[in-house]
Amino acid sequence: MLAIAIQWSIPAFALNPSLDINQYAHTAWTVRDGFFQGPIRSIAQTPDGFLWLGTEFGLLRFDGVRSVPWTPPGGERLPSANVYRLMVARDGTLWIGTYSGLASWNGARLTRYRELDGKLVTSLLEDREATVWAGSLEVPAGRLCAIKKGTTQCFGQDASFGRTVLSLFEDGAGNLWAGAETGLWRWRPGPPRRYALPTATSWEIQDLNTTEDGQILMVANGGMKEFVNGRVQAWSIPSALKVAGPNRLLRDRYGGLWIGTDRGFVHVHHGRADVFSRSDGLSGDLVWSLFEDREGNIWAGTNGGLDRFREFAIPSVTVKQGLTDDSVASVLAATDGSVWLGTRAGLNKWSQGQITSGGALPGDIPQSLFRDGHGRMWMFSRNGLTSFGGGGFTRVSNISGGQVHAITGDDRGNLWLAHDQGLFHVRDGFVVEQVAWQQLGHKQVASTLVYDRDQEGLWVGFGFKDGGIVHFDNGQAGPSYSVANGGMVSDLRLDRDGTLWAATEGGLSVIRNGRVTTLTSRNGLCDNILWTMEDDDREVWLYTPCGLMRVARSELEASAANPNRAIHTTVFDTSDGVRLHAIPVAGFGPPVTKASDGRLWFVSAEGVSIIDPRHLSFNKLPPPVQVEEVKVDGKVWDASHGWRLPALVRDVTIRYTALSLVAPERVHFRYKLEGQDPDWTEVVNDRQKQYTNLKPRNYRFRVMASNNSGVWNEAGDSLVFSIAPAFYQTNWFSASLAAVFVAILWGLYRLRLYQVAREFSAQTGERARIARDLHDTLLQSFQASLIQMQTARNIFPRRPEEGIQTLDNAIGSAEQAIDEGRRTIQDLRATVAPRSNLEYLLTVAAQQLAEAPESDESLPGTHPVFGLTVEGAPRILAPAFQDEVYRIGREALRNAFRHAHASHIEAEIRYDRRHLRLRIRDDGKGIDRQILEEGARAGHWGLPGIRERASRIGGQFDIWSEAGAGTEIELTVPASRAYARPQSRGRRRFGLFRKKTDVI
Repeated sequence: MLAIAIQWSIPAFALNPSLDINQYAHTAWTVRDGFFQGPIRSIAQTPDGFLWLGTEFGLLRFDGVRSVPWTPPGGERLPSANVYRLMVARDGTLWIGTYSGLASWNGARLTRYRELDGKLVTSLLEDREATVWAGSLEVPAGRLCAIKKGTTQCFGQDASFGRTVLSLFEDGAGNLWAGAETGLWRWRPGPPRRYALPTATSWEIQDLNTTEDGQILMVANGGMKEFVNGRVQAWSIPSALKVAGPNRLLRDRYGGLWIGTDRGFVHVHHGRADVFSRSDGLSGDLVWSLFEDREGNIWAGTNGGLDRFREFAIPSVTVKQGLTDDSVASVLAATDGSVWLGTRAGLNKWSQGQITSGGALPGDIPQSLFRDGHGRMWMFSRNGLTSFGGGGFTRVSNISGGQVHAITGDDRGNLWLAHDQGLFHVRDGFVVEQVAWQQLGHKQVASTLVYDRDQEGLWVGFGFKDGGIVHFDNGQAGPSYSVANGGMVSDLRLDRDGTLWAATEGGLSVIRNGRVTTLTSRNGLCDNILWTMEDDDREVWLYTPCGLMRVARSELEASAANPNRAIHTTVFDTSDGVRLHAIPVAGFGPPVTKASDGRLWFVSAEGVSIIDPRHLSFNKLPPPVQVEEVKVDGKVWDASHGWRLPALVRDVTIRYTALSLVAPERVHFRYKLEGQDPDWTEVVNDRQKQYTNLKPRNYRFRVMASNNSGVWNEAGDSLVFSIAPAFYQTNWFSASLAAVFVAILWGLYRLRLYQVAREFSAQTGERARIARDLHDTLLQSFQASLIQMQTARNIFPRRPEEGIQTLDNAIGSAEQAIDEGRRTIQDLRATVAPRSNLEYLLTVAAQQLAEAPESDESLPGTHPVFGLTVEGAPRILAPAFQDEVYRIGREALRNAFRHAHASHIEAEIRYDRRHLRLRIRDDGKGIDRQILEEGARAGHWGLPGIRERASRIGGQFDIWSEAGAGTEIELTVPASRAYARPQSRGRRRFGLFRKKTDVI
């Protein structure tokens, strides 16, 4: 609040009181264009920079760009929507006088004052003691009420004021004045005293102020009055201008008086007065209100809208200030402080704020102007070359006709003229030399000339299509330079140190010691320069289509030495009063001049413009910045709900503003959404930002702004908000997903471990089975054969025939071992044919086992009978699964054929919807109970191998056996694992059938 109070108390800049109204920048917002509804009756400004506008349709808040109707929050209401008077107190409270009462708004609370309920509040004022005074209109008695510290005291119930107190004013001495229907009252200090007006009329004193000498000035009886020595008398402005229908008064901070009338308003300043009305662009003729804001802008509320007047950094002088014509061809400063202006209607002279034309000035149309080293003024017109000296003009040469685009000269009385017909050298009024342009290598006339005293030569610059620069000396053309991009040369300027500055269509060229350096837009300038001029502070001004640029001379010199160096410039454009052009305005010279007071004058499209380098208007106030509203998915967000936005928000639009009313269109903004934007973004007069599909998190929107002079409010404003997450955007949901993902990975890892372990177990089991087969067949046979051979060796010497028999037996045992080994290898390499069914494979296996040689455990001459039974409709089994079932059945059949001593062996395959069952039964000797309990006979691995295969395919293996009662084994596997495809759900049903196949 302290910073705001300091800003509020420091003036930025005010309107130059020496200028006329039409020399200020004027902007109008009209009712007709829809900016407002109804006339602006009162204007005020709160410390946050907003303008408040009172209308009969309500109260508006205006930021210089858009106006927004204002209503109190929380369901509160103003006494009336028809607002008549506004006033902002020093503590920032806005006082609102309406047609039905008085209210105040301190930014958080609306307060109404019952003493004035139902009454039209006609005037408001805060005195130096912080007492708020309010005048009202009542019938029969108007009131004057004093409000301080929540206490209201009213006066005038005795009708002493008549029906109204229409105006209030506090003068420099602290006197409180009230303009009432009954006259002028000095209310404080001391006892109240009334001063009657000469003529009693209703609604007498409409406004009060002071004259320049401190007397009370009033608008009364339809005219201007002043109060002097206790008497009211007529007052006339310091000119012959008559003020018709005055109603409002404003004294600006530099003493200028603004008088609102029913025909526009009158500006009184420096003993002069000028009028600005609807015909000049005012929004309406009837002025209801006048106001000066904290930046020095003057605001006028009219019956047609709202008008703003601000100072141009570079004002202009036109026919409204006395020029004979707005078309100025050349401008030249004289040694006596005056400025000569060559217009299309004749020569004009500006001196001490006054413009003269005609009379002693020549009446012909001037073209180019020149001032020689002795201060003598020269002018060329269609009538020839004229000089001014001794108080008069003299025609001094016999040149006539044509046009002269530039004139230059030396200190010895020599003049050179760039004439259409060539370069004319004039001395003592006579043409002593004429050089055709072709002799200088050009077909077109030169556009600019400058005399080089050091080299005693002439620099000639050419325009149009054959631009370039030529040095001319003693009738000969010397060094020449072409222009970058082949453009024209608009202006030449020679420094005291001999440096030539050329304003060209290709940039700013610097010629020094025969070396040319051109500075362009790559260095921060413009590619087209029309003229240059250096002021008294060694600042160089460049007129370009990009704007009027101000550059420090040191910047240009540094960049000329290093062409890759950037140049820092200050640019003035149309909003500063500069009329921009891409080509020279008139084609005569000089286009710019520096007066003896240091001000620069240059020709413009309308009159002549003036630069005062040491008194440029500069706005020192950083603009207050405010985030105004937030829209969520197109609807304004109610801040009372907090700043946690709902989940799944699509669009968030943030509207912000900066309260600089001088030139709102030139306000720069920088914004950044922390949590979204990586860096600041800078825009010009763009007052909202839309974000789409923001993630749920906390955000902070920051915005800062600079005014038209580039002064930044870096503190700016900020808004902290957050977006709630949807359930699937919450941390717990993400954690849950992560946990599920980890669990899935863990499950896959465990599954893989299980698969590897199972594969390893299967490989181990297979190796164990191979070991068992080798142990039970090949190794045992070889061991028996080895024993027989050792026996044969031992007995051969004693009993040769018995030894030979024993050796033959050993050879037979070895052949049998080799045959058993071959069968074992075939079993390892055996694959299941994809089209073979299980019953066929088991039948083939039984045939092979039945045809095999008898084992040691088989009874001699026994051949078991084998039978295979299939129940249910046969199903196709998965190939790998079928191979495992086949190997289990084959191992069971091998045990039955080799070890059971059975006479009958049966196999049964049962297909049903839920299971695949395989049973193998025999009527042999059975298995010893100890072997069943231990799971295997020592050194034999057939049953453990069967159990391992059954477990691997997810089946259940059962065995029943008793000694002498045979053996039965059963393998049961779920259909979902056994069958290659799901069982048919069609209407066809397969009945059970039995098929028995006898092998032997």
